[in-house]
Amino acid sequence: MNELFVNRTRELEALNRAYGSNRKELVIIYGRRRVGKTALVKKSVEGMRHLYFFAEETLEEENLRAFRSSVARVLKNSLIEKAELSWEELFKLLDGSGVVIIIDEFPNLIKSNRAIVSKFQKIWEGLKDIKLVLTGSSISVMESHVLGYKSPLYGRRTLSIKLGPLGFFHLRGFFPEKDWRELVRIYGITDGIPAYIREVQFRLRAGEKLEEVFQPNKLLFDEAEFLLKTELREPARYFSILKAIAFGKTKFGEIVSFTGLPSSTVSQYLSNLQTLHIVEERHPVGEAERRRNARYYLSDLYFTFWFRFVYPNRSQLFDFGYIENFEEEYNCYLGLVFEKIAEQFLRELNKAGKLPFRFTKIGRWWHRNEEIDLLALNEREKKALFVEVKWKDLSLREAKGVLRDLGRKARLTGLEDGERFYGMVAKGIKGKEELRAEGWFVWDLADFERLISSESGV
Repeated sequence: MNELFVNRTRELEALNRAYGSNRKELVIIYGRRRVGKTALVKKSVEGMRHLYFFAEETLEEENLRAFRSSVARVLKNSLIEKAELSWEELFKLLDGSGVVIIIDEFPNLIKSNRAIVSKFQKIWEGLKDIKLVLTGSSISVMESHVLGYKSPLYGRRTLSIKLGPLGFFHLRGFFPEKDWRELVRIYGITDGIPAYIREVQFRLRAGEKLEEVFQPNKLLFDEAEFLLKTELREPARYFSILKAIAFGKTKFGEIVSFTGLPSSTVSQYLSNLQTLHIVEERHPVGEAERRRNARYYLSDLYFTFWFRFVYPNRSQLFDFGYIENFEEEYNCYLGLVFEKIAEQFLRELNKAGKLPFRFTKIGRWWHRNEEIDLLALNEREKKALFVEVKWKDLSLREAKGVLRDLGRKARLTGLEDGERFYGMVAKGIKGKEELRAEGWFVWDLADFERLISSESGV
């Protein structure tokens, strides 16, 4: 299996259709750094005539000069490099050539000249037969300056791909020798970011332990700080807010209390973090979105891990190379990680038709101090599946206790009409068959293996 392209089949197929079409194509690919955009576009043009150009953080004239050299090389015409040709003139030379053009990190061109988007809009209108791919790691810039309705390029795109992390179940493609418990531990650090997965893969194969992969001078030690400082002007305050959320302070008031910042400042900074897709605002599934019931989460498990373990312990890591009581605290943190995995597991079961109904919504539910880890709904059919998630090996007695309490909490949701089903996803459950015979929907890590071996497409 090609480890770079686990679960990228759909994206590759879409790109190949675009490259093979009989019209001009403007393809937009965006997503956070390290998610695999460059690897994807390079894979997509294997065996094709193409021009790959990485836009540097430099003056527009420098990038234009470098692009001119790339055009000269791909068209095998050295005179192009010597001529003072503009962007528009270079694209006219490429029009109808059959060359797929990739400009990686287009936001760097925008940074050097905000008018570049208008230039590209004018260029695009004058082209007849071209395949142009623009990629970017700054999601906010790509959404506002390239895809947004105020952008000169608005409505010109023929395909857009927001590339997200790989799902948990695709880690098996990188670590076929690992069991599910170890894969959960790896996922808690890497999320599904290919570059981080490969870093951990390299370290583990070199004989290192998982807790050694984020030591000083290694990629995962300061990667989060590097990425965030490229996006944030006042990192100290932002970091305080992100640390609060990573430590479970997900309510607005809790974040204000933890940071000591004025509520107006926290509100503005949270809004900025959401615009940058670093923080997500969530609401109880099935309920109206109101500010008072909002909770905030980091959108990325790597950031969550970093702010919970690396950021507050950097001195200890520098001095001793390890975090005291890491295993115990990390195991507690995996409860949050396993909730994300359990949601993916239920989504896969839903796609495979292996649940009592097809849900159209899924997420966490809460009210005051009561929470349900996952609630899956089909509101049209009035069906609900309530699920508790436990990163723990449960005895039959413990499992029954959890399910009974789940029934109590389910009554608080107000979902009285229709059919209601109850279930649990845990690390391990004794007596699963007995529970299933009683009508409960229960799964543990052993069922992950059955899912990935089935025809569900995982």
